[in-house]
Amino acid sequence: MTEKIITVKNLIKKFGSFVANDDLSFDVYKGEIFGFLGANGAGKTTAIRILCGLSSPTSGELKVAGFDVYRETEKIKKNIGYMSQKFSLYEDLTVSENIQLFAGIYGISSKRRKEKEAELLKKLELEDAKNKLIGSLPLGWKQKLAFSVAIFHDPKIVFLDEPTGGVDPVTRRKFWDLIYEAANNGITVFVTTHYMDEAEYCNRVSIMEAGKIEALDTPAKLKEIYNAKNMDEVFLKIAR
Repeated sequence: MTEKIITVKNLIKKFGSFVANDDLSFDVYKGEIFGFLGANGAGKTTAIRILCGLSSPTSGELKVAGFDVYRETEKIKKNIGYMSQKFSLYEDLTVSENIQLFAGIYGISSKRRKEKEAELLKKLELEDAKNKLIGSLPLGWKQKLAFSVAIFHDPKIVFLDEPTGGVDPVTRRKFWDLIYEAANNGITVFVTTHYMDEAEYCNRVSIMEAGKIEALDTPAKLKEIYNAKNMDEVFLKIAR
C-alpha cells in the first residue's frame, strides 16, 4: 500500500467557537480498509462530509482521489461512492429502477448499465427480485444492494457511514465479504462503525475522541500498545 488516495494535513473545522475537527492529520492508501471510529459527537461525520466534498474545512490541506477539497469538489464526487446507515436506496422503486437511477447519476451509458446490472443481479442472486420494490426486501438484501450501487461506477473510494447498523451478525459478516472483495479490486474503503469486532477487519483504524485523533494504527498494534485483548478494550481505554 503505497499510493495515497486520501491525504489530510492539519484539518480544522469550526462551527462558531465549537471545534468539531481539531487538527486532524492522516493518510489513507489505495485498496486499504480504513476504520474511522469514535463515539457519537467525536467528529467523524463532520470529517466524512468534508472528505466527500459536501462541506468545507475551516483550514488544513486535504486531497481526496488526488483532488483538492477546496477547488475540486465536483471531481471528488465523481470519484467516490457513499453509503449511509439508511442505505440510500429508494423504497418505492424496484431493484432495477434503483440501479438505473444511480447509473444515470454516475453518467454510465445505457449499454454499460445493462451489462453491469445483469452481472450485479447474478452475483447478489437477485435476478428473480429485480422487479420487486426495495421496501419489500429483507434488510440484508437491501444492504448488499446499497453497497453494490455505491460502487457501481467503480469509484476510487467508497465511504461507508455505519453501514451495518441494526443488522444481525451473520448478515454483517456477509456484508464484510463484499467489502473485502471491493478492496481486493483496488477500491479504498473508508468505514465508520459502532461495532468494535468490525474494527478488527480493517487494515488500520483511527479512533477519535472530542474532535481529535487519539490513536491510529493496525488493530494488532493498537491492542499491543493499550495492552488490550480486543478492540473493545482499546476503545474503552481511549474513551475514558
